[in-house]
Amino acid sequence: MNILLLGKGGQVGWELQRSLAVLGAVTALDFDSQEHCGDFSNPEGVRETVRALKPDVIVNAAAHTAVDKAESEPELARLLNATTPGVLAEEAARLGAWLVHYSTDYVFDGSGSRPWQETDTPAPLSVYGRTKWEGEQAIQQSGCQHLILRTSWVYAARGGNFAKTMLRLAQEHERLTVIDDQWGAPTSAELLADVTAHAIRHLQRHPQDGGLYHCAAAGETNWHLYAKHVLALASQAPAAIKIKATDIAPIPTSAYPTPAQRPHNSRLDCSKLQTTFGLTQPHWQQGVARMLTEIL
Repeated sequence: MNILLLGKGGQVGWELQRSLAVLGAVTALDFDSQEHCGDFSNPEGVRETVRALKPDVIVNAAAHTAVDKAESEPELARLLNATTPGVLAEEAARLGAWLVHYSTDYVFDGSGSRPWQETDTPAPLSVYGRTKWEGEQAIQQSGCQHLILRTSWVYAARGGNFAKTMLRLAQEHERLTVIDDQWGAPTSAELLADVTAHAIRHLQRHPQDGGLYHCAAAGETNWHLYAKHVLALASQAPAAIKIKATDIAPIPTSAYPTPAQRPHNSRLDCSKLQTTFGLTQPHWQQGVARMLTEIL
């Protein structure tokens, strides 16, 4: 199996290089790759790459993920999140290849408290959410064989993440304020990569199971409880860091305004994924503990 991986330098892309290697030959590209174009701001260059490599599977881990920045550069966000994924879908359809693509809970408006299902109607609040939804639609309308995984609150040991930010701030300040009215499940890039490899293998035998799925870790938390959990684990670690913060105060989203509006409810119902692919989603705390063991 020949696999083309795009966005290899991101958190999910980095883990995918590991998980996809057991499936076949992987050509992994990023926006600055030299031999072939992996730059999503150049859709025609990306099209030429697909035509030159003729992959059996295209895995797209590239995206414009700077949620607040997207508000001031909607054209670039649309190019990276919708236009170029649409080109990938066209080329996948032409080749008869599979396209794996990642989307987000931000396609929903975050209302209520019930976990979102794949059949719920998107109503994004931000440019990021809108352009990711447009990307989903472009792929679905292309007629290509596809797997779209919507996920939430992605983190990895590599690169920046919420837990690392909390650890740094907790060493610098005695009091932290953290939002407590946004709910979801921190999901590791490692989990997404492993699910992707498993799903690709499954789809080779059962192509009828392609489509849209929700994929997040099990359980739920909010950012305030997440921060408290991270700092509690860090204080118990063998190489415990000196945590200065003794007060971690909850605040509402309204007290911390940002250019992009965040959904309050990012819970995702992953039962369709579990049933179709025979998977059990690990609890979010399990992945966070693994990540902290790696970085502390």
